[in-house]
Amino acid sequence: MSFRQPRTATALAPASVPPSGLPGLDPEWSRILDVVESGPDAGTAPGATHAWHLLDNGEQLAALGAEPVGTILCVHGNPTWSYLWRDLVAQATSAAAEGRPAWRVIAVDQLDMGFSERTGVARPLARRVRDLDDLTRALGLTGPVVTFGHDWGGVVSLGWAVDHPEHLAGVMLLNTAIHQSDTEPIPAPLRLALARGVLGAGTVTTTAFLDTTLALGHPALPTAVKNAYRAPYRTSARRGGIGGFVADIPVDARHGSHAELDRIAESLRSLTVPALLLWGPRDPIFSDRYLDDLSDRLPHADVHRFEGAGHLIAEDVDYAGAALGWLAQPTPSAESTPLVEPTPLVEPVETHTEPVEPPRPLWHYLDELRDSDETALIDMAPSTGAGPRVVSWRLLSRRVREIAAGLHQIGVRRGDRVSLLVPPSADLTAVLYACIRLGAIVVVADAGLGLTGLTRAVRGARPDHVIGAVPGLMAARALGWPGQKISVNRLPRASRRALGVSYALADLISLGRDEELPEPPQPGDVAAVLFTSGSTGPAKGVVYTHGQLSAVSRALHAQYGVGRGTGLVAGFAPFALLGPALGARSVTPDMDVTAPKTLTATAVAAAVAAIDATVVFLSPAALANVVATQGELTPSDRAALARVTSFLSAGAPVSEPLLASAAALMPGASAHTPYGMTEGLLMTDITLDGIREAARDDVARGPGGVCVGRPAATTRVRISALDETGAAVGELSEDPQVTGEIVVSAPHVKDHYDRLWLTDQAATRAVTPGERWHRTGDVGHLDAAGRLWVEGRLPHVITTPHGVVTPVGPELAVSALAGVDRAAAVGVGPAGSQQVVIVVETVPPAARVGLAEPALAAAVRGVAGQPVAAVLVVPHLPTDIRHNSKIDRTRLAGWAHGILTGARLTQP
Repeated sequence: MSFRQPRTATALAPASVPPSGLPGLDPEWSRILDVVESGPDAGTAPGATHAWHLLDNGEQLAALGAEPVGTILCVHGNPTWSYLWRDLVAQATSAAAEGRPAWRVIAVDQLDMGFSERTGVARPLARRVRDLDDLTRALGLTGPVVTFGHDWGGVVSLGWAVDHPEHLAGVMLLNTAIHQSDTEPIPAPLRLALARGVLGAGTVTTTAFLDTTLALGHPALPTAVKNAYRAPYRTSARRGGIGGFVADIPVDARHGSHAELDRIAESLRSLTVPALLLWGPRDPIFSDRYLDDLSDRLPHADVHRFEGAGHLIAEDVDYAGAALGWLAQPTPSAESTPLVEPTPLVEPVETHTEPVEPPRPLWHYLDELRDSDETALIDMAPSTGAGPRVVSWRLLSRRVREIAAGLHQIGVRRGDRVSLLVPPSADLTAVLYACIRLGAIVVVADAGLGLTGLTRAVRGARPDHVIGAVPGLMAARALGWPGQKISVNRLPRASRRALGVSYALADLISLGRDEELPEPPQPGDVAAVLFTSGSTGPAKGVVYTHGQLSAVSRALHAQYGVGRGTGLVAGFAPFALLGPALGARSVTPDMDVTAPKTLTATAVAAAVAAIDATVVFLSPAALANVVATQGELTPSDRAALARVTSFLSAGAPVSEPLLASAAALMPGASAHTPYGMTEGLLMTDITLDGIREAARDDVARGPGGVCVGRPAATTRVRISALDETGAAVGELSEDPQVTGEIVVSAPHVKDHYDRLWLTDQAATRAVTPGERWHRTGDVGHLDAAGRLWVEGRLPHVITTPHGVVTPVGPELAVSALAGVDRAAAVGVGPAGSQQVVIVVETVPPAARVGLAEPALAAAVRGVAGQPVAAVLVVPHLPTDIRHNSKIDRTRLAGWAHGILTGARLTQP
């Protein structure tokens, strides 16, 4: 498509400053600069001068006496203008006024856009890149420069970046695109705008294109902000640049700007300066496939996807704070020289120096036992067949090698992402270990996230391949999940075509009969992206390396002796997948993995008997139902359970009565309740006897909570004390009876969060080089005996006029009352003056939502240990899907606020 400037763009208009009163825009930032245009272009007189409008905080920095550490060069896209960057200019200026590093911010209005001059001349991409060069030369701009672009301003800014390596210190981008695949169409909104008869009418003659863009805010933009964006484009004569930008989209190789776009895109691969990609995944124009392309070209880039944000990400989230925070981080260069020297967060803690055993690869036992006919795993409820499916080490090892070789034959390579949408089974285990051996990165997001959460997780992880059973493949097809599709079972031709399936596992096994495998991955290579439960916000992808996953298996072996000869029953699916890495035979009981409460005592007993299990792992919700259904056990079932030597329950706090009831079912077992999270599966451990000892021990008395024991062998635990606002600001400490955020360090703690740079920074506590300390988001304290007590989640801390209140202590006290099953303590009202509200589930369950009866309310207030504003009764407390036990206190607090301010009495 050749470039044609819309006819209405020929009207000339001089540059001007924006009108006063635009929200967030300081008139002192505006300046007009005359710039001599370089290069011979058709329609351009030699030495022509054009006037630019730009925002520049340089004079304000000079007035503050602040010497800039560098310049951020901001380039808007279409149909916005420099107003897009007002928050960055404001925050950078405020930071300098507060004595922090001063960044000069220059935000341009591109020619024919914003309040810059209307030239009346076509300005294709190459010309716009030279325009920006002309401007920076007129400014006398030298390094260090960090470019920052959005939309097509991203392309222009990157063009300047690759052309000025001598000045470039870094690149930052909001949603943009640098390459259009030949195999995928350009985004639908742009196809519509480019349609014959629509381009001029939609972009210039009318405000349709502008209005459509301004409707993309999440939440909707205030009217005053929309009007500010419209300010430079009030007449069709001033909208010619909007149409010119749309016409300049290189839809194919015949387009005049295609070569320049291709030049910039390929040049990015040699760019080594630090890079930051801030992305709004709800963008209907620049979707995640463009983020993938940029990540491929800039593999060292830090990436953060803001769930819920879209195309106008600068209006949706605090992008400015994120960008300035990123600029303060050390660069990834060998010298680790920060652009800005960061302030240390804490005093150094003595480095852990105990020797660490060299990691065994996760497939170690699959190689060692490849000729063994011993049982490796059992499917209690296989998708085909009438009874349990027994898989030997010999068969499992061969299948893993065959599938890995077959995957390699069809183009799966080390570093490729493979999403596994397979229910817990022998098939899932074989596929997972095949990917691990090949060096592909497995993406595991279980069905317990629900369809919306699973979709968000899969799209966010952006897999190259998807291996799934039919339900997963149907969802992938219907919801447009990315990646080549591989089915677990052979499907009829029509079904394969409908689901977009390329291969079945049987095909891979046939292709991989020769078992020729590439070199194995190394300990530092990424092995997996494991998604959290989503119980405390959108599910996060937790990245583990091969070495870190090996450290998980070593930690479990060291703590519980799980290894060769151990029979492991995993009522929590992720632990079944660790069986082969531990050399243990494993089984998942017959249950609905998306609903742990479906696990029965007889199903556990059958699983125990099937592999002569010595270790049982159950989630708290599953454990509760096992205890509740124990009346169905036969004498042989009870005999099987009596042979168990240890059982574990983790994922949420486990009460002493529940643990004791389960211990009575397995009288020969030591009852454990480990503390951990997806980011670190085993941090501390405590036994039933340990819980009872802590309850009796004077040194345990303190802020309350659930005792989760002492750190595991290779784990260190510290506390960062809370201030009066509930923020964890204290230095890391082992002091007893101090409530604060729990911070942990261990060889098996996650590497980072996937495409969540900001989240990862917030969750990482800097102490000494080479150490990784993870901020758990949990609140608790250590007692004088070194035991850890969990008091709740950091976002659920209640800030009352009398001080900070953590929820678990009051909840446990209330739950111990007769007639109360569970309780939740939440805060209602503004921070600092919140009131405590207790919400309870009663026994038997209440028929409807309402205020508690006076006697119950009085009993609750009598034991809560805090002033209680109201006691509410509900049939069921809202919990997460995966565990069926983590109470959603954030949702509950909003609901309680509504109830107390006159909302309808609905179930939360």
